[in-house]
Amino acid sequence: MRLPSGSIVLALSLPVLVTVACIAQGEGVLHLRDHGDAGPPPVTFLDASSPGSFDAGLPTIAPHSVVAVDPAHGSFTGGARAVVRGTGFTSTVRVWFGANEVPSTDVVPLDPAHVQVVVPAGAPGLVDVATQNGGDGSTRTTLPQGYLYDSFYVTPSTGPVAGGTLVRLFGDGTHWDSATTVLIDGVPCTGVTIGVAAGADAGAPGATDTLTCRTPAGTTGSKTVRVVTASGGTDLQDGFVYGDSDNGFSGGLSGNPLGTTLKVIALNSFTSEAIAAAKVVLGTDVSAAGVYTADQNGVVVATRPNLGPTVTVTVAGHCFSPTTFVDVPVDTMTVYLDPILSPTCVANGQPTGVGTGGGTLVPRATVKGQIVWPDGIEFQRGPWAIPFPSVSDAASGIRRVAYVFELGRTLTQGFRLPSVSSGVTPEADGDVGYDFSTSTSVGTPTLYALAGIEDRSVSPPLFTAYAMGITPGVVTQSGATVSDVLIPMNIPLDHAIALDVDGPSLTPRGPDRVQATVGVRVSTNGFVILPIGTASALLPATAPLSFVGLPPLVNGLERARYEMTATASTGDSHSPPLSVLADFATTTAGTTVTLGGFVQVPVLDTPASNSDWNGQDLAVSAAPGGAAADLTLFQIQSDGGLSTWTVVAPGAKTSLSLPDLSSLGDVGLTPGPVTLSVTRAQINGFDYGALTDNDLTTAGYTEYATDVFQAHY
Repeated sequence: MRLPSGSIVLALSLPVLVTVACIAQGEGVLHLRDHGDAGPPPVTFLDASSPGSFDAGLPTIAPHSVVAVDPAHGSFTGGARAVVRGTGFTSTVRVWFGANEVPSTDVVPLDPAHVQVVVPAGAPGLVDVATQNGGDGSTRTTLPQGYLYDSFYVTPSTGPVAGGTLVRLFGDGTHWDSATTVLIDGVPCTGVTIGVAAGADAGAPGATDTLTCRTPAGTTGSKTVRVVTASGGTDLQDGFVYGDSDNGFSGGLSGNPLGTTLKVIALNSFTSEAIAAAKVVLGTDVSAAGVYTADQNGVVVATRPNLGPTVTVTVAGHCFSPTTFVDVPVDTMTVYLDPILSPTCVANGQPTGVGTGGGTLVPRATVKGQIVWPDGIEFQRGPWAIPFPSVSDAASGIRRVAYVFELGRTLTQGFRLPSVSSGVTPEADGDVGYDFSTSTSVGTPTLYALAGIEDRSVSPPLFTAYAMGITPGVVTQSGATVSDVLIPMNIPLDHAIALDVDGPSLTPRGPDRVQATVGVRVSTNGFVILPIGTASALLPATAPLSFVGLPPLVNGLERARYEMTATASTGDSHSPPLSVLADFATTTAGTTVTLGGFVQVPVLDTPASNSDWNGQDLAVSAAPGGAAADLTLFQIQSDGGLSTWTVVAPGAKTSLSLPDLSSLGDVGLTPGPVTLSVTRAQINGFDYGALTDNDLTTAGYTEYATDVFQAHY
């Protein structure tokens, strides 16, 4: 017989008489149950030689072992969280993936059976995973081929179920070529383009190959990505996650240099569905010869002799805001038009392109774990390494507290103090740390925690952070819960940077002040947003702006950098005219960084401010000096902002003409007051022929300047 785990076994060499008594428990007293007149219970003789008596193969538990790694695979670049499971771990446990030892700062023991690590980089393929307690070689144990380094990874790793996300695959030794195909959940990607990475840049350490493609439509959840070459196929489990999302769409310009044929694809930005019967205007010609109508797939293929080398293209549709690209130099355009949410555009009770679900569903996951302070006793909680507040009680609103965050998508989003209930305090439950629970995005989010002193008795509340910790690459699934995630609080917030801001030229309209922001960019994944991250002063600034309370770039931040932005704006509300520096960085703290070379604020010459506009001619200028603009973006709003005509032009184009959309019926602006927002932007690695929708938002700009004007159409 096989006994359950935890049973006590007596091994006897001689026959033994065993009397079995049934014991019942009642009201806290144990009683021997009376068998009445049935006589004594039966007698059973057990002998070690008797067949079936004891199972000589009872399992034994090794004092030291590695039994699994969760997850069991990851990118060759490393950097993701994993949990090594086994037995006999101590607080001094060391971990190896192949020949690469995990730095001690990336090892967080949870208990004798679990240790969390940040996986180091490694060559694609299977590697052994080994552990050892400190320098004691007798405790070393190995799980053969316990971890698989994937040969490629996908970024971004999430996108909408409608498809259309422009993704990039980074590979190591994958030898992709023009015959390579990519499938997501068995469905081919479109527009596969092969490229070779120029070395191992910060976004793809160790990569030797790259390719890009657009995702097909899919269903919600994690999907396998398969890359097929002449030598066979390679699968990446959970390589891409589909969800209903309001981002991930990448329209814009692409293809070969413009010759005699131009392909335009018109899609609904809310649903990614085709806009049948959309109008496409080439140049300013609104005659029958210059206007094309999209088919049921939202596609127009226009062929003309001598169409290139550039042409201005406008895409419009009934109940959609129009978009114009000036001087298009390539043969393919993908344009996402925003539906106009106007009562006049209601169909069956809903504005065009808007579903009945009450908004888009953004998939989320739950992560539970503990924030762990160093210097604790073996597998016990360490004390909080931050000062005690001078006043600390529930009534005062002053307390020691920690909050868990996901990396911010932009530095300028600013720090927001979470709700009181989401705080983790020294009184929280936990064994090796202090319990937290948080909602995160789906994929591989990086989590960080800030701990400090909070004062909710003032308005707005004040939070002074003294320590932080970070845990990268937590693998999450939509609607699922990940447990036992540890965030080691091993980074003090004791560094400083000063910014000396040399602002743009001042005008009677502004700007009149500067607001600077400092944060930490963690590789390409996002930003650590800090409560000390913002400071301001009037222009011209007479002294550097100081930021005290930054982390050193250690313990998970070795590949990070300090990133800075500065916004020269107008008034207490930081309104236009404004100019923004969005991409200054350094890896050195304790220094003064000079921020200068702002893009000069645009001036709208045509139409003149508060004048009549003919709906076609635009002209812009700027003060001399400052950074050159790669792109000029006009956003012309009518009907109280319900409709916006977006006009995109190369930065050198200061004067342009648009088609008269009023002659096409109800596909243009509404006559009346209009607001014209003009932005001049500089973009890293700018290529107008490869412009994407991201290049039309502030997230894609390295520097930009904006002003707003009024006119009458």
